[in-house]
Amino acid sequence: MNLIASPFESIEHTVIWLLIFFSVVTWGLALLKGVQFTRLKTQDRKFHKHFWAASSLDSAAELAHGQPGAAARVALAGYAAIQVPESAQAADLSQAINHQDRLERALRQQIVRERRSLESGLAILASIGSTSPFIGLFGTVWGIMSALKGISAAGSASLETVAGPIGAALVATGVGIAVAVPAVLVYNYYLRRLKLTAADLDDFAHDFYSLAQKNAFRVLLHPVLSKSGATVAGQQVKEAS
Repeated sequence: MNLIASPFESIEHTVIWLLIFFSVVTWGLALLKGVQFTRLKTQDRKFHKHFWAASSLDSAAELAHGQPGAAARVALAGYAAIQVPESAQAADLSQAINHQDRLERALRQQIVRERRSLESGLAILASIGSTSPFIGLFGTVWGIMSALKGISAAGSASLETVAGPIGAALVATGVGIAVAVPAVLVYNYYLRRLKLTAADLDDFAHDFYSLAQKNAFRVLLHPVLSKSGATVAGQQVKEAS
């Protein structure tokens, strides 16, 4: 079995190269998701440190603007839902909406968006982990069929004649299992990290809700934050429609 000289000479060769490609994708996603979760954890830790050091919910609003991280974006969505303009135009219809319900919806929608971002790539890992053994088994079955045809044409069923082609065909199953096991392990690991991150965001959202409740679901934002808050609010309107 020469995979380099004749990579697509037979079905089992094609299957093995496909499984090798799956393995490269698996380890590439493992590296990318590791960087993503590590960076997000660092950003959220930094934001939490500065947020809880603020003197009030109003003063903490400046921290959410331009700050990276999922927790900062959740806070920004919450500020956008309960912001009250400092101008005299505070009696319009936008301020007649129940701020409590709007805050709950905004926080929930932002957490869902963060989950979607963190879930990217996990479906590919799950698919590779669940299908690779069967793809390898398909290559093995096809290789055994070809080997049996060759043995029949040779007219000999000795051990030397059978062992070589059958052994080469079984390689595909071994490669499939070798590809599937890391994919499943990586998927389970990052699925757990996703659940932990989502739980942290839920805890922060509850804490933010309690602070907003203490402020009667009203926060005066600076003009520089109003623009970013309007952007988040516009995204929420699009999703609701």
